[in-house]
Amino acid sequence: MAFPEDVLTEDEHVVLHLHPHWKALIRPIAVLVLAIAAVVVGVLLLPESGGGSIALAVIGAIALVAVLWLGLWPFLVWRTTHYLFTNERVLLQKGVFSRDRRDLPLARVNDHSMNQRFIERLLGCGTLTIESAGERGQSVLADVPGVGKVQTTLYELVEAQHDKHSLGDDEMRDMLADMQDGKRLRDTTS
Repeated sequence: MAFPEDVLTEDEHVVLHLHPHWKALIRPIAVLVLAIAAVVVGVLLLPESGGGSIALAVIGAIALVAVLWLGLWPFLVWRTTHYLFTNERVLLQKGVFSRDRRDLPLARVNDHSMNQRFIERLLGCGTLTIESAGERGQSVLADVPGVGKVQTTLYELVEAQHDKHSLGDDEMRDMLADMQDGKRLRDTTS
């Protein structure tokens, strides 16, 4: 499931599109392997007649529920969780049946930090925390793959956004000179 391009503004382009790190899939894969192993062992060891077929049906039902609940559901959550970094904002989206999307304009990002536990360092992922000047304040992105590079990219995006909306030294000098000459800062007729 790709992130829908129609949520982007006209001049906006995607810089990074990530899902949580693949480590989120370790448990679902382990559940799938164990469920298949349980069914295979049941087929091989239980007698075909009498209570063996009932026991095999119970094992199969438990395995199916385990795969759906502990295997398929976490996979769907992983697949529908998006961390999207654009030249204008960070979009966080999650949800299998319902959808929750949060937009963090780069101009409102006050601070960002990353955290990696030992295992996360070995796997190459971590947690990215973004503080913004909004109502919710802090957004935590868990299991971000390549979190160090992502944080650097976020820093570069925030700085580029800041530079885009700030005046350079020459522009500031021109404005000060115009003010000293008594000129208006903006011409409202054009």
